[in-house]
Amino acid sequence: MTSPSQALSFDDAAALYAANRPSYPPALFDAVEELAGRPLAGACVADVGAGTGLATARLHARGARVVAVEPGPGMAAEFRRALPEVPVVLGDGNRLPLASASVDLVTYAQSWHWTDPRKSVPEALRVLRPGGALALWWNDSDVTVPWLADQDARVRARFGVDVRETDPLVRFRRLTTDLDFRTCQVAWSRSVPLDVHLANLASHSAFLMLGEPGTSAFLAAERELLSAEFPGGTVEERYVVSLGVARG
Repeated sequence: MTSPSQALSFDDAAALYAANRPSYPPALFDAVEELAGRPLAGACVADVGAGTGLATARLHARGARVVAVEPGPGMAAEFRRALPEVPVVLGDGNRLPLASASVDLVTYAQSWHWTDPRKSVPEALRVLRPGGALALWWNDSDVTVPWLADQDARVRARFGVDVRETDPLVRFRRLTTDLDFRTCQVAWSRSVPLDVHLANLASHSAFLMLGEPGTSAFLAAERELLSAEFPGGTVEERYVVSLGVARG
């Protein structure tokens, strides 16, 4: 589990996050429905760690009745500006501000790793109705693409980060051995201006914790490298979404 200060580092950068972070492809929500064994339309969904509402908006558009749970007041304020029709409550996955057996689906879009799984798994199971499901997913750069692999290596070298010892879905599976657990991956891409790509990079917690001088220096070097890679100024970001769904 990451430190609380790192988890809340997004709060002061909510507008940056909302404007530049990638969303999720329609195929991901098709996969959520398939693995959860029910349509999203009409389902009562708790989207935990909802941030600025990137995943919530997609769930809402599919006809789900969504309540968002977000620990950061700044992110929640940005959420309310983007999705005024969707309720959002302050709270986190370790102690959900929701009634027991009140939702059909609990989702964590790129946010479960900020929780203490010894608390967040029992909490998710508490608020789920019988037959409900817990869905977790992560949007990761496709490092089979050479330029993304090179950028990933530079980021890891800058922060002294090694490859994750244990995939978060593996850790999740170890805590839910009595549940029906299924996974899949969804590949997708988006084309964005170079400035958006760099702002997306800057919105990650490691750079938010690093501070402006160090982040600016890193991004300036990335701009030079990527300007040569993408002379037209448009970057094709390629992603792989890793999805895990557990059902009781």
